[in-house]
Amino acid sequence: MRISRTIALLCLLLGFSSTPASAQTLDWAAVAAKAKGQTVYWNAWGGDERINAYIAWTGERIAADYGVTLRHVKLSDTAEAVSRVLAEKAAGRHDDGSIDLIWINGENFAAMKRGGLLFGPFAEDLPNFKQVDVAGKPTTRIDFTVPVEGLEAPWGMAKINFVYDSARVSATPGSIPAFLDWAKASPGRFTYPTPPDFIGSTFLKQVLIELTPDPVALQRPAPEGSAFDTATAPLWRYLEALHPNLWRGGKIFPASGTAQMQMLDDGEVDIAISFYPSDAASLAVNGRLPESARIFVLDGGTIGNTHFVAIPYNARAKEGAMVLANFLMSPEAQARKQDTEVWGDQTVLDVAGLSAADKRLFDDLPAHPALLPPEALGPTLLEPHPSWMTRIEAEWQRRFGS
Repeated sequence: MRISRTIALLCLLLGFSSTPASAQTLDWAAVAAKAKGQTVYWNAWGGDERINAYIAWTGERIAADYGVTLRHVKLSDTAEAVSRVLAEKAAGRHDDGSIDLIWINGENFAAMKRGGLLFGPFAEDLPNFKQVDVAGKPTTRIDFTVPVEGLEAPWGMAKINFVYDSARVSATPGSIPAFLDWAKASPGRFTYPTPPDFIGSTFLKQVLIELTPDPVALQRPAPEGSAFDTATAPLWRYLEALHPNLWRGGKIFPASGTAQMQMLDDGEVDIAISFYPSDAASLAVNGRLPESARIFVLDGGTIGNTHFVAIPYNARAKEGAMVLANFLMSPEAQARKQDTEVWGDQTVLDVAGLSAADKRLFDDLPAHPALLPPEALGPTLLEPHPSWMTRIEAEWQRRFGS
């Protein structure tokens, strides 16, 4: 059983309330004044050097502007932080938590919201939230079908795309069934990260969305029994056919998206999966992929979502965390994050609605042949309800895990 599903069950068994702690109405000047001198322990995935460097830069900026100290607590799985907050609540540690901010979305957010483990609502009261493109990017308010309701602040956009080396691959598949045909014609040249790595799990969901008899049902909680078996049967049939044609015959899988991308760089595979449309360009610029790296998407669309930051209900430095969350939504921080030479993560802001000076920050970002214009990225498919992820991860482990 996955950690996050265990968290959700414990929340129910212990009777924790799903009512969030309230941020009340924000007096921003008072928040900034109280934040000065605070240390924010930000629990965030630490598996990518570019992201770690970006987080270090944000620490320098909020220290200079607000007198807030940032400590990046590097995680391998966000569920580690969720488990810690849950344990602190069970132990009655309501005012002196060890975590002030979490990089979060999906099943982990759903579990924390359900368990009453979040502070807020606060996000839509932050000064920079008014620049978020909530109309054009509705996942800034809906996280894997779960309403955000101000309990997390949008930080970046993600969308499944596929990175390939154009020096080795000329024709790319346009659908999940076509991917199977491509793998059979190119045995050993593709793989995906081991679930519950989020890229590996999202690949499973992409397959499920394309092949399940009723994709609309994925927007509701996953059913029990035969209904779940019927909905997911095409996924398991597909993987049974795909795995023998994968790298190492589908007997072992890379541990992470970072490891998979290294395999592409080393020439072990020809196609890798990314969650950031700027990833290929950013990695090529930083010498971690060949300059011939390019991306493609599937004709019917690929899964997209928003990633967020949230404040635990028992955070010690709530004001400092809000200052940091607000800065992360600023045009300065968002433009730097979108820069392929820094990270390449897409902005949550409505760039067209920014001031001329702030819009120029985005207009001046470097171009790269591996970047696709937004209109070429195809339709964005909605994430399934979080319960589908936990169920299919557990079933994948049962069928294919070591």
